[in-house]
Amino acid sequence: MTKSVYFCNYSIGDAVYQEVPLVCRPYGERVLLIGGKKALAAGEEKLKQALSGSGLELVQTVEFQKDCTYAQIQELAKLAKSLKVDMIFGMGGGKALDTAKGAAYEAKLPIFTFPTIAATCAATTALSVVYREDGNFDSFYFYERPARHCFMDLDVIAHAPWKYLQAGMGDTIGKFFECHFSARGDKLDHSSGLGREISNMCYAPLLEHGVQALRDCKEHKVSVDLEEAVLANIVSTGLVSLMVLDDYNCAIAHSIYYALVLLEGFEETYLHGNVVAYGVLVQLLVDHDREEALRLKAFLQELGIPTTLREMQVSTDREFLKEVLHETVTGPDMAHIPYPVSEDMVYRAMLEVEAL
Repeated sequence: MTKSVYFCNYSIGDAVYQEVPLVCRPYGERVLLIGGKKALAAGEEKLKQALSGSGLELVQTVEFQKDCTYAQIQELAKLAKSLKVDMIFGMGGGKALDTAKGAAYEAKLPIFTFPTIAATCAATTALSVVYREDGNFDSFYFYERPARHCFMDLDVIAHAPWKYLQAGMGDTIGKFFECHFSARGDKLDHSSGLGREISNMCYAPLLEHGVQALRDCKEHKVSVDLEEAVLANIVSTGLVSLMVLDDYNCAIAHSIYYALVLLEGFEETYLHGNVVAYGVLVQLLVDHDREEALRLKAFLQELGIPTTLREMQVSTDREFLKEVLHETVTGPDMAHIPYPVSEDMVYRAMLEVEAL
């Protein structure tokens, strides 16, 4: 029996696109660039300048359309084959990068990622979150390996809307708490054990650098604090995702997010990572860890992340939350947790969070 573990290499800095020819030239010359509209406006010209005279050619740039779907993945894979490109570059946020990764996998081409926001770890993970044509979640599409290299341009990320960095930190905090919670009591193999330890880097650096990183992003300033936050959001979370069993990637916090988005208009109003951070507070109080919940609440308030249902205009009425509570305890993220969790436990924890 053979096990192979592949990591995504990365470069980070404010002139990081200058490294692209050195890293990518061994894979060929012809490149298909796939990106979101705003992402391409922020990074494409800078990338073109870096590639000038390098021997690498952007054969075509394609604007990613709204959601990562299997239809769009297949269409772009066919385009890549018809253009006879040697590699695919993905530029943008999570959905654009997931689409580019899927197209590269289907076309059997190497993928390189260029995140323009730090809201997710999509740039470094070996899966895509795929949606149906109606915008609802379809499935996870898993790959043998992540991108060959991730280029994180801090200047581009610093000029992106700060709300994405904020939400990315919320989601990253969730990775630490959910990984330790879901793995509690298990005898972990080397990979999952190492991944769980890396998850510590999803919380401690943000406690130290997160608030200042957010201030710097609001001022479009590249700084050490911003770099540490970006590395936590994109690299640390990505490594955990790559290394641990899927059982240890999510728990109560993510299940609460997927339950709350059942409420009409909720998903369009609140970013994924911010809601996951609220879910961590509920998870901590389900677990009777009030001291840590108080510490985390204070930190989330410094970041400006909502910490109550009240702040998110959601009623705490038990009947109103009936479907949310049911989805929370029956969702797939609850398949591997250290003890059974009931609707009553979640509801009591939600009320405690309101009163913290």
